[in-house]
Amino acid sequence: MTKITIRKATGTWVVRSGGAVLGESAEALELIEGDLAPVIYFPRDHIATAFLDKSDKTTHCPHKGTASYYSIVNKSSVTENAVWSYEDPLEAAAEIKGYLAFVLQASVKVEQV
Repeated sequence: MTKITIRKATGTWVVRSGGAVLGESAEALELIEGDLAPVIYFPRDHIATAFLDKSDKTTHCPHKGTASYYSIVNKSSVTENAVWSYEDPLEAAAEIKGYLAFVLQASVKVEQV
C-alpha cells in the first residue's frame, strides 16, 4: 500500500492564476504520497473561491477517496479542472478535508513566499 504523509507545510504559500493571487496561507498542508511529488493543500477559506466554478469532473484515488474538481474563472480566461478537493476523504487522508489543491501548469503557480 502507498504510504501517505500529511504534515504542516513550512512557511507561507501562495497560489496565483493568470498573475492574480487566488490565496495565501501559513496553514497549508503538504501531502506526500509514495514517490510522487509533494502536493500543497490550502485551507478552503484562504482561497478566493469566487473565482472557482465546480465542474462535473471527479477522480478516485484508492488512498484518498473521490476528488471533486473546479475550474478557475477570471476576466480573461477559464482554466478547466485546475483545482481539486476531497470533500469526504478516506481515513488515511482525513486531514485534507476542507482543503484545495491546484494542478500546476503555465497559468497556475503554487510557491513558497
